[in-house]
Amino acid sequence: MTAVVEVTGLRVEVGGRAIVDGVSLRAHAGKVTAVVGASGSGKTTTGLALLGEYPAGARIGGTVRTAEGAVGYIPQHPAAVLNPARRVGALLRDIARRRADGRRRADGREEIRRRVHDAMRRAQIPDPEEVARRFPHQLSGGQQQRVVLAQALILGARVIVADEPTTGQDTLTKQRIVDELSALVRQGIAVVLLSHDLDVVRQLADEVIVMREGQVVESGPARRVLAAPEHEWTRALIAERPPGPLPRAAPAGAARLEVQDLAARHRTARGPVTVLHGANLSVGAGECLALVGRSGSGKTTLGRCVAGLHSAYEGQVLLDGRPLRRSLRSRSRSELAAVQYVFQDPRAAFDEHRPVLDQVARTAVRLRDVDRDSAREEAVRTLDELGLTAGLAGRRPGGLSGGELQRAALARALLARPSVLVCDEITSGLDTVTRAGILDLLARLRERTELALVFITHDLSAAGALGNRIAVLDEGRVVEQGPAHLLLAEPRHAFTRMLVRGAGRT
Repeated sequence: MTAVVEVTGLRVEVGGRAIVDGVSLRAHAGKVTAVVGASGSGKTTTGLALLGEYPAGARIGGTVRTAEGAVGYIPQHPAAVLNPARRVGALLRDIARRRADGRRRADGREEIRRRVHDAMRRAQIPDPEEVARRFPHQLSGGQQQRVVLAQALILGARVIVADEPTTGQDTLTKQRIVDELSALVRQGIAVVLLSHDLDVVRQLADEVIVMREGQVVESGPARRVLAAPEHEWTRALIAERPPGPLPRAAPAGAARLEVQDLAARHRTARGPVTVLHGANLSVGAGECLALVGRSGSGKTTLGRCVAGLHSAYEGQVLLDGRPLRRSLRSRSRSELAAVQYVFQDPRAAFDEHRPVLDQVARTAVRLRDVDRDSAREEAVRTLDELGLTAGLAGRRPGGLSGGELQRAALARALLARPSVLVCDEITSGLDTVTRAGILDLLARLRERTELALVFITHDLSAAGALGNRIAVLDEGRVVEQGPAHLLLAEPRHAFTRMLVRGAGRT
């Protein structure tokens, strides 16, 4: 079978360090080649090489050959590659016109419109006319992902590089993405899947390539690699899964954090829209409350209200029985330190021009009056506990992978020594080995420091492994909550049962 992508001995060296070293792979039409590995293993660098894109100042070795036709790329955060100031239809029509001009064809307006509509249909976008009228920020993450895919299809892509397409998605949305990628494969398109989600890899992959520290340690047919791995690192990736939910009682005593009758709103072009409806929750010292639900259910908005990042709400947020000021800007320094928030997209939360280590250490200086040298030493210790060396942390954010930067964001929050920590999908971009380590660390911190933890996640296995209790949100309402082991074993609400079935917990 003729390969549409052939990479031989790829080496990418930045600053004298090889971030990809000797990688070879082949991708075939109508097949899925999955590249798996830990954060920082070189997956994304390898995927971007198929587009001819490399880090600034990189020295390149080896060869990358692709068949005639564009290579499409679906990034982990698709909003980053969409122009926020232009409607979706205008974006897609511009691409269609540029392709027509490149062919020296004078396609009319109706032909351009037909080509755009066809690409949106192939990208599984329902109601293309309605989506075409919207701006990117008015679309869900899944819709943005499909618009990026439509761009690639307009350009005639024969290869699609999908970079962590299911990261941070609930089980129902994840299955929809799997179905969409399967539909692409049936159209004869080659898919190069960069992922740490082994469940998705099992469903889709024909071939699997396992990377570690920039090198391929194992490759072969998916069935063989996943069922009978030969390399010890592959075995570790497959074996490390969060344990099942344990029957942990919630700590006794007064609630450290309380949310009372919280009703939050978002501003839209059509006026304010209520996205949370009368939520009531509490978390005790040393307890973890896991918030689960599909994308758009209100989980992140609830967490942002707690952290003072979203002030358009009614109701109260109490810390140790005292109302918290709604806006981050109006909170005292002690309140800022007490409630810390770790974002799902850490890259947007770091200054790209300053070393990560300096930014982590600054939290202790700014919120706890620690001197710079002591803060730096504490930052190095905390980062090391999270699996980041001082050498890695000394780089600017662009020099770290998404998973590495996520761990740095967690370290930065911990240096405030908070009473309440809100973690928004912080394990979604991590491989199974690193994820298990982070969950274990959070469990130890919660018990050792009496940290009240709000753990926002789509991963029911992680929610069950870490949470004392679970609260389920659907369409802005808390539809069910209770002890983690009971809720996952015997869900009562129809939506919870659907989530549990989707995660394979029947």
